Amino acid sequence: MFTGIIEAVQPIKSNISVKQGRRISIPLGKLSEDARVGDSICVNGVCLTISELSGELGVFDVMAETARVSTLEQLKPPEPVNLERALPSTGRFGGHIVQGHVDGIGRIKQVKRGGGQYLLYIEAENEMIEMMIAKGSVAVDGVSLTIVEVKDHSFSVSLIPTTLELTNLGRRKTGDRVNLEADLISKWIKQRLDQILPRPNKDGKITMEKLRQQGFI
Repeated sequence: MFTGIIEAVQPIKSNISVKQGRRISIPLGKLSEDARVGDSICVNGVCLTISELSGELGVFDVMAETARVSTLEQLKPPEPVNLERALPSTGRFGGHIVQGHVDGIGRIKQVKRGGGQYLLYIEAENEMIEMMIAKGSVAVDGVSLTIVEVKDHSFSVSLIPTTLELTNLGRRKTGDRVNLEADLISKWIKQRLDQILPRPNKDGKITMEKLRQQGFI
């Protein structure tokens, strides 16, 4: 488990195709001091296991399915990636529960600066948007963020100066793709509602009439 509080931003050294998927090499910097083969590291929001470790250089094997449902396949050296070690049992819980299991890929629709704010507007599939709520949490490339606003096909998040300094999100521009993971509680609630309430229409919205039929109101 992770918390979405990034510990380091490091440039990838290589990203090559192999029979099972991909093999990515990343110099871990300060994270290598107590790293071991078999440790879990969240790389741009994706939970990966250290397969090999040589000095500061960590090697990660990425399964084909993981590469397919995330942005890892498109990474090119020396692109910087967000890194976070798994939370130890005695660690401080600073963000929100992040599993490192990508729920979808978003695309930066707009980067808005001004008035003391730095906002990212991100487009995503409807299934992803349905798991979001204003003031709720979302992980964007592994970074724990608070959702500002949710619309039909997009949502926005606000980046504080510390986030801009200590993550790679300040480098994101319009059109860039990012890994998204919805809040675990939101995913659980949506799953339960999907089991209880039949989808009334194609857009998946729950109507007042449907809630009455199911005895909620």
